[in-house]
Amino acid sequence: MKPLDIALAVAVAVIWGVGFVLTRMAVDEMSSTLITTLRFAITALPCLLLPRPKLPWQVVVATSWLLVAQFLAQTYGMAHGVPAGLTSVIVQSQALFTVGLAALLLKEWPTRQQAVGIVVAMAGLMMICFTVGYDFSVFPFMVLMTAPISFAFSNLLLRRAQGVPMLDLFSWISLVALAPLLVVLFTVDGAATSWHSLTHASLKALACVAFLAVVGTTLGYWIWGRLLRDYSAAQVVPFALLVPFVGAVASSFTFGESFGSLRLTGMIVVVLGIAVMLLSRRPPVMREVA
Repeated sequence: MKPLDIALAVAVAVIWGVGFVLTRMAVDEMSSTLITTLRFAITALPCLLLPRPKLPWQVVVATSWLLVAQFLAQTYGMAHGVPAGLTSVIVQSQALFTVGLAALLLKEWPTRQQAVGIVVAMAGLMMICFTVGYDFSVFPFMVLMTAPISFAFSNLLLRRAQGVPMLDLFSWISLVALAPLLVVLFTVDGAATSWHSLTHASLKALACVAFLAVVGTTLGYWIWGRLLRDYSAAQVVPFALLVPFVGAVASSFTFGESFGSLRLTGMIVVVLGIAVMLLSRRPPVMREVA
């Protein structure tokens, strides 16, 4: 890879890692539903100028709603006490679920190295599970665990988007996402509460949401898509391993997040297992894991 493209890949990983910290800041003032709705609304704006991607509508809708489930789950988890650093590791565990689902649904059996990585990552997740209940409750953790599963399903659907510009795709996906998000927002939060939260939010909270949408999603996925277009997935995807490290370190510095020996070990083991999978010689399902 060219030095500039390496720098761009690292920059995207840093942006996505810091995004978990910014989400944690925003949930202090707005609900997880409102944050997710605003994020997708801003990300959808480019579709006013961009053509609809040449994909079947059912693929666009299904991918969109899976991403809605993912972002709602991870934002809900952080809003109810799950630390940002731990959340970044949990969400990145979607890599092992992607490989597992591809084996179950598409009969794309993992290599021996990928199977070892799955076992290692699952062991790390079990370690993390044993720490649940001390600083946050079980239910938010269970909701959060649906995020990497939704992410994994969307990865499999996005495999049908080969050659589709990422900026076009994610702007239209975000537009489609607004329908279910608005229904959930008005049902769970209510229109009056949502409007009050929006109009009384600080500039810091609004800036966090704007960063998540414009920089984290629109710019981040555009760069990532361009890198995957110009290089093999085996060259690009390993940079995603930086995301949980950045998220954990940024959360530690920002919020003083401490992990405890068992949770820290579990987080390291999860990332190690993901690394084993991503660095496998045959990455048949890992090209869209970021």
